[in-house]
Amino acid sequence: MSVRNVLMFAFALFSAAMLGLAAGAVWMVAALYLRQPLPWLVVPIGALLAWAIRSYVRSAGVGAALLAVWATMLAAIYVNMLIAGVLISGNMGMDLIETLRTAGAGMLWQLARMAWSPADIGWTTLAMLLAAWLAWRTPRKHARTVATGK
Repeated sequence: MSVRNVLMFAFALFSAAMLGLAAGAVWMVAALYLRQPLPWLVVPIGALLAWAIRSYVRSAGVGAALLAVWATMLAAIYVNMLIAGVLISGNMGMDLIETLRTAGAGMLWQLARMAWSPADIGWTTLAMLLAAWLAWRTPRKHARTVATGK
């Protein structure tokens, strides 16, 4: 394995992680605005993550599918941890950043894990399967492109 391949793998992993965290943050904003957890929103987020990873991070295939699944799972975990932090900060009268620092990742993870319902797990599993399928398959060319050869 060459240094270039290792760096490409590390960059792809970092890019997928940042895309997943960004998607989780956007999901949190939508959930807070509508004042509902919106567990079904993981499906379109997973599809968007798969499209972004397949188009810009890694070409279609098994690697892109694994990255899309990981990014989707990371987004679902991150949004639940952020919502747990928001609930703590609201109940304690603290700033969100102060709450996230004080609580720590371990406590937020435990609170997010306890808040997951079977429906949340089902939606997340469905979204991870959809993301894997969309990132794995090669996108079709348009009929006009095939007909004209351009």
